[in-house]
Amino acid sequence: MSYRAPVPEMLFTLRHVAGLEAVDPDDAEAILGEAARIAAGVIAPLNRIGDRHGTPFADGRVTTPPGWREAYRTFTEGGWNGLSAEAEHGGQGLPKLIEAACTEMWNGANLAFGLCPLLTQGGIEALAAHGSDALRERYLGKLVSGEWPATMNLTEPQAGSDLALLRTRAEPAGDGTYRITGSKIYITYGEHDLADNIVHLVLARLPDAPAGTRGISLFLVPKVLPDGTANDLRCSGIEHKLGIHASPTCSMAFGDNGGATGWLIGQEHKGLACMFTMMNAARLGVGLQGVGVAEAATQRALAYAQERRQGKALGGAEAASPIAAHPDVQRMLLTMKAYTAASRAICYLTAAALDASKGAEGRPALDRASLLTPVAKAFSTDLANEVTSLGVQVHGGMGFVEETGAAQLMRDARILGIYEGTNGIQAIDLTARKLPLNGGATVRSQIAWMRRTAEGLLKAGEPAFGHMAARLRDGIGSLDRATSHQLAALASNRPEAALAGAAPYLRLFGLTLGGACLARSALAASAALKAGGTDPAHAGRIALARFYAENLLTAAEGLEQTVVAGGAFTDDAALALAV
Repeated sequence: MSYRAPVPEMLFTLRHVAGLEAVDPDDAEAILGEAARIAAGVIAPLNRIGDRHGTPFADGRVTTPPGWREAYRTFTEGGWNGLSAEAEHGGQGLPKLIEAACTEMWNGANLAFGLCPLLTQGGIEALAAHGSDALRERYLGKLVSGEWPATMNLTEPQAGSDLALLRTRAEPAGDGTYRITGSKIYITYGEHDLADNIVHLVLARLPDAPAGTRGISLFLVPKVLPDGTANDLRCSGIEHKLGIHASPTCSMAFGDNGGATGWLIGQEHKGLACMFTMMNAARLGVGLQGVGVAEAATQRALAYAQERRQGKALGGAEAASPIAAHPDVQRMLLTMKAYTAASRAICYLTAAALDASKGAEGRPALDRASLLTPVAKAFSTDLANEVTSLGVQVHGGMGFVEETGAAQLMRDARILGIYEGTNGIQAIDLTARKLPLNGGATVRSQIAWMRRTAEGLLKAGEPAFGHMAARLRDGIGSLDRATSHQLAALASNRPEAALAGAAPYLRLFGLTLGGACLARSALAASAALKAGGTDPAHAGRIALARFYAENLLTAAEGLEQTVVAGGAFTDDAALALAV
C-alpha cells in the first residue's frame, strides 16, 4: 500500500485544535489537497526505490536514486519549497501551520526525500534572520525556490552534541571573506545531483575565538562560488546506515587547497545563536517527520490487518477472520492511530505558536513555541519509533521481512530521536531552559490551557466521552505536580534531581498535552454532531480520544512518580552498572 495524506484529519486538527485562522478554509483545503496529490503521486512511489538503490558515491560525487531529480524539479517548480517564506524573497507567505501539514506529507510519503527541503527551510530562516543584505540578495531567493538547497554543518568526529569541542577554523581573508578549513561528518545532503549548487552553513572558530561555545561563528560556504568556480570543499565519503538509505549522509572536507571561501552570517563569535534559528526550525520539522512516518506505518498496518485472515474472532461468522477483528490487534492499531493523532496536534500547536509570535501576541507566543519545540521534536519521534515497531508487530512475520515495507519505516524512523539534538538533549532543554521561562509562567499557562479543555469535557457531559474527563484531569494533576518538582529542584540548586527526571518529564508533558489535544478534537466533533453534522469521522474522533484517555493517558501517574521519586538512581548508578 502507498501513502495517502489524511487531508480531512489534518484540516480538522488545524482548525479545531491548532486554531488556523489566517487562511480561508477553502484555500487551506485546496493547498493541502494539491500537496497530497504531489506526495502520493510523485514522492511516495520513489520511497522503496530509494531505499533499495541508495546513493552511490564515486569520485567525490553522489548520485541520487532514479526519479529523484525529476521529483525534486516537480517539487520546486510547484513552489512547495517556499511555502512560509516571505513573498519578497519569492515565497508564498503562508502560515507555518500550512507548511507544517505539508512537511508531514512529504515525510510520510518519503522520509529520505523530505529531508532535503526540511534542511533548506532551516537555512532560509537562518539567513533571513541573520544574514547581511548582500548575502540575502545573492542567496535567499535561490534557497526559497529550492534551486539551491542548504545544509547544516555542525558535527565533527570529536564534537557531536558538545559543540564546545569544535575545531573547524575560519581565517579572515582581508576582503570580507573567510577561509574555512576542517572536516564535518553526518552532513545530510552534503553532496548530491539535485542541484548545481549547495549552500553549506558551517560552524567554525576564528583565530581569536574564546574557548567553548561562546567562540563559534557561522559561515555561508557555497559549493560553487559567485564567479562560477568550484569552492575548496568536497564530500570525502558517505555513511552506510540503518535507514534513510536514499538520503546521502556525507563527510565533508573544507580547505584541502588553502581554505574554502565563506561569508560570515551574523556577528563574530555569535554563530550558535544564528545556528539555533536553523536548528529550532529543523527540530519542529523532525517532529513532523515523526508524525509522517507514524501515519504511513499506521496506514500500512491497518490495510494489512483488514486483509490478513487468521483465527476466528469472537462472534465471527467465518472460520478465519481479518486480524483487525481481534481485540489485541485492535489495541495495537488504535495505539498507533492515537499516538499519531496526538503527535500531529502537538506539532501543529507549535507551528501555530510560531505564527502567533509574528503577530500581536508577540513574545508570549514565542515563549510558548520555545516551550513546545522540544516536546514536539522528542515526543513525536519517540512515538514514531513505537508506532513503526507496532506496525511490524501487526504484520507478524511478514513485518520482519522487507517485502511489506513495514521494516523500512521502522528503520527510517530510528534516526529521528537522534539527529537535530538527541531526545535526551530535548528533555534537558525542556527542563533546564524552557520550564523556567518567565519564572514558570509559560508552562503554567500551557497547563491552564489543558485544564480548560478538561473543564469543557465535564461541562459537555457526553456519555460517549466515557472517563475521558477524569483521566485528563488526573494526567494534568500529575503534570502539574511534576512541573512543581522540576522547578523546585532547579531553584534549590539541585540540577541532578531535575535532570534525572527530565526524560520521563518530557514524556509526561507530551502524553498529557496529547490527551488535551485529542479531547479538543472530541469536543469539536461532538459539537458538530449536535449541530446536525453527518460526517462519520466525528464519532471516530470521539472514540479515538476516549481510547487515548482510558488506555494511554493512564501512564501519567507512573511517570509522575518516576520524575518526583526516581532520581535517586544517580547516587549509585555506577554501582548498579558495574554489576
